[in-house]
Amino acid sequence: MRIEDLMCRDVYHCRPEDSLESAARLMWEHDCGCAPVCTGNGEQRVVGMITDRDIAMCALFQGKPLGEIGVQEAMSHGVSACHVEDEPDKVEQLMSERQIRRIPIISAEGRLLGIVSLADLVREAGPRSTRAPSRITESEIRNTLAAICERPGSRRTTSGPSASATA
Repeated sequence: MRIEDLMCRDVYHCRPEDSLESAARLMWEHDCGCAPVCTGNGEQRVVGMITDRDIAMCALFQGKPLGEIGVQEAMSHGVSACHVEDEPDKVEQLMSERQIRRIPIISAEGRLLGIVSLADLVREAGPRSTRAPSRITESEIRNTLAAICERPGSRRTTSGPSASATA
């Protein structure tokens, strides 16, 4: 199984020059807690990620209306991403190591193709009635979630069966 089999292809994104107000509206209208930030040149190259928490904290500490703050001021710049041919184990490992719940899926050129969330992995590991058995186990998902939720400074050196995979 490749991660492209699990990823969501309909991804809403924003641009660095957009306001936090427009990013918040995008997340509200599409019921999502984050959005990839892509360059506005039509290629949709991923340059960052922004979450609803990023928006709230930036607005709080800057003390300005959301419409006066640009996405580039709140977004995460160090994007962790995977490629369509990656296996779910690699995505789980990256989520565990970076303590993130969503990962953009990009082309070799960095173009946004989709996004995978922890929820996507959980659904794949869930009960199987008529589908083929999954390569993702409930134990692996449990370990990934535990690693994501650990407090900074209390990180374990391993996170279960997928801890030996390479990123």
